[in-house]
Amino acid sequence: MDSALETDRLWEDRDVRFDVPLSQMKMRPGERLIDHLDSIEDTKGNNGERGRLMVTNLRIIWHSKTLPRINLSVGFNSVINISTRSAESKLRGSTEALYILTRCNNTRFEFIFTNLVPDTPRLFTSVLAVQRAYETTKMYRDLKLRGALIANKTLRLLPLEEVYDKVNGVWNLSSDQGNLGTFYITNVRLVWHAEINETFNVSIPYIQMRAVKIRDSKFGTALWSRVSKMQEATF
Repeated sequence: MDSALETDRLWEDRDVRFDVPLSQMKMRPGERLIDHLDSIEDTKGNNGERGRLMVTNLRIIWHSKTLPRINLSVGFNSVINISTRSAESKLRGSTEALYILTRCNNTRFEFIFTNLVPDTPRLFTSVLAVQRAYETTKMYRDLKLRGALIANKTLRLLPLEEVYDKVNGVWNLSSDQGNLGTFYITNVRLVWHAEINETFNVSIPYIQMRAVKIRDSKFGTALWSRVSKMQEATF
């Protein structure tokens, strides 16, 4: 992969990474810090180590206070399950902890975080609230094929989404023969659906686009886009 594309690739919400350099712990463009807690133990991986946990809109970051190079970055898209149950902490003894089960690159990882400040649910409430918000806003970020995008021949808008233009008679050239349909340009994404079958559609958020170009095709001048999963779309 091109190094510039790899550098810019949105990985923060997708990956589980260990001991990342400081540059990868910094907020990327569009990433926002939601909460941070200064007395959190990574009970499974670094039991007895006091650290700082940061919750952003894309991931959970934990690092040791004494050795920041010991750290974790856990993307919300990798999370399978979040629960609370008892754990044995070297710093607090037997106490309620936050369990996070994840999957990344076909490998499962479990993380256990303990709040060293007693009698506060903040660790649990912050992580659970942001995870729920992340799950309910995937359409703003993820490429979607054959989704429930159209109702009564009209694009189903996301909250705060606005349609800038609707173009009829647009060919999707992803197949050899092409498919005729309707093209929507919004402030969030590009959406296309076939005229004869509205369930044959695609939603491409701008955040997924790595390149957009005008190209020649056997059907004439076409709009071409490459998305971050190295898929292509041509209209």
